[in-house]
Amino acid sequence: MSEEITTQRTKKPDWLRVKLPIGANYLHVRNLVDKNKLHTICESGNCPNMGECWGAGTATFMILGNICTRSCGFCNVNTGRPTELDWDEPKRVAEAIHLMKVKHAVITSVNRDELKDGGASIWAATINEVRQLNPTTTMETLIPDFMGKEESLDLIIEAHPEVVSHNIETVERLTKQVRIQAKYQRSLDVIKYLSEKGMRTKSGLMLGLGETKEEVIQTIKDLKAHGCHVLTIGQYLQPTREHLPVADFVHPTIFAEYKMIAKEIGFKCVESGPLVRSSYHAEKHLQDE
Repeated sequence: MSEEITTQRTKKPDWLRVKLPIGANYLHVRNLVDKNKLHTICESGNCPNMGECWGAGTATFMILGNICTRSCGFCNVNTGRPTELDWDEPKRVAEAIHLMKVKHAVITSVNRDELKDGGASIWAATINEVRQLNPTTTMETLIPDFMGKEESLDLIIEAHPEVVSHNIETVERLTKQVRIQAKYQRSLDVIKYLSEKGMRTKSGLMLGLGETKEEVIQTIKDLKAHGCHVLTIGQYLQPTREHLPVADFVHPTIFAEYKMIAKEIGFKCVESGPLVRSSYHAEKHLQDE
């Protein structure tokens, strides 16, 4: 693999083909999302599994608006100056989860670095609203790094979702190019802090950005050493021509190899495959396999 991210645009291989979203359940979820004026990372992130997940009646809700203060090179969410906070959003998310009869809800958010707490107060309100209206629903929260502020992380810990996820996204060498305003070690420290406070932690890694096998293995080791419980590994797909190009498409056999290596390193729960995304089959991540 190349040492630098290239600019060549490569044709997708056959194993990355996905079905178009269709069916009554898919339309039902879309109508609920539109009616409740909700944002989903499924749409904003151009997730290849949207048809499957929405067809099964599940969606990953994105809170704190749909404008991010960061400009990551891989992400299709809009970057800019966010609007004011919407304190009705937590209630709308809880109501949508209730209407969808979701057993396990996944919630994520944009980065709101302009806020003192990074939006952690809205996060806590959302978790509490969902739990109040849906007492049997379990939750995974895919959170930003909150600039590493422990007081913000404490608000998440106090609300105590069943799983707290924070994605490392790429190897250390490529972090500055891929996650421009993020820091590799800061993400590891966030996971460590959450884990030491008793949270079940999870992180995701993208392949195909120019990383080497040795770097991937080191990242897996770093995550494990910092208390990460669940690991997802998937293929990076370029959302638009303005985003980072794909350096290479990793074959499914290599993903299977990384899963085996992660298990040997000590991960009990690993999802690894070209179409795997951090919230894919998230209900399986409540406990070790």
